[in-house]
Amino acid sequence: MKLGLVGLPQSGKSTVFAALTGVRGEKKDYGSPRGDQRMATITVADERLDFLTKIYNPKKTTYAKIEYLLPSEIPTSSSKSEGGVWNQVRPCDALLHVVRNFEGSGGSPAAPEQDFWQLEEDMILSDLVVAEKRIERIELDKKRGKKPEGEEFSLLKSCCEHMEKGHPLRRKPELASKQALKGFTFLSAKPMLVIINNDDEDEEMPEWDNRPEDVEMMVVRGRLEMDISSMTPDESEEFLEAYHIQESALDRVIKNSYKLLNRISFFTVISDEVRAWSITAGTPAFEAAGTVHSDMQKGFIRAETLAFEDLKTCGTFQEAKKAGRVRLEGKEYEVKDGDIINFRFNL
Repeated sequence: MKLGLVGLPQSGKSTVFAALTGVRGEKKDYGSPRGDQRMATITVADERLDFLTKIYNPKKTTYAKIEYLLPSEIPTSSSKSEGGVWNQVRPCDALLHVVRNFEGSGGSPAAPEQDFWQLEEDMILSDLVVAEKRIERIELDKKRGKKPEGEEFSLLKSCCEHMEKGHPLRRKPELASKQALKGFTFLSAKPMLVIINNDDEDEEMPEWDNRPEDVEMMVVRGRLEMDISSMTPDESEEFLEAYHIQESALDRVIKNSYKLLNRISFFTVISDEVRAWSITAGTPAFEAAGTVHSDMQKGFIRAETLAFEDLKTCGTFQEAKKAGRVRLEGKEYEVKDGDIINFRFNL
């Protein structure tokens, strides 16, 4: 799972990035060939995996991971919005849109709603430019006698009609998800979590006259949480209590991101390793097996499955099996969140 942080200049993107990656960030790349782009891989904490580790006592425990990308400064001019920085976040699965809700430099007042729509419009314009250029090439090919194949042309025309009204493509998921459009990686089609970046003392969500549709929203106090992320556990606990923070920004963003992308986790115990795997909800066992190893999918026989809560209730795998909680599922079984699976396969 890869998430890109976007936002207008001075929105606090770098501060939020530091808050998200300060505690469990395992790798950071600075000074990349793409300017000041930054990347970090963070660990998805999961108490269920901790429980499995205590039961199985493996040599290795592997948590799910999320990549965060902070691109170079987002352009504010739509004339520059087709490529460059925008192309850095196009491969991301979803966008975290950081919006300033604190007094800016020089005393400039916060205008979170206005700032959100400014960047939203720029992303739509960027997508519109990409779609229109492709349409122009297809029409030029038609004049040369080359007939367009498939439904790409008609789909792009539908996209343009929708975006010309000022609407992001995420409002038309049945259109944006078409296979013929997959390679365009449209920005406005990506799921979005709006992060309202408040002052240290401000816990409230600001009121908006025109709240955006089809996006999740949450409040963080970026500067405060960045400072807390660099503290020792004892120090951070004191500050979390003082500022009424029950859950870190990182954990809240992870939960919202999983919800946004409709992701779940299942677990395996293989070769003395307990491991969490992140997949889309509704994934059949046959495909989930391929997530672990291609050979498991090729030679799939059955998925020996145990729900985490059943294991927790019974205490051990053996007791769960005696109680009839371990099931043998076929290819079409939809993996559930928290399933512990042993894929039986033969090549």
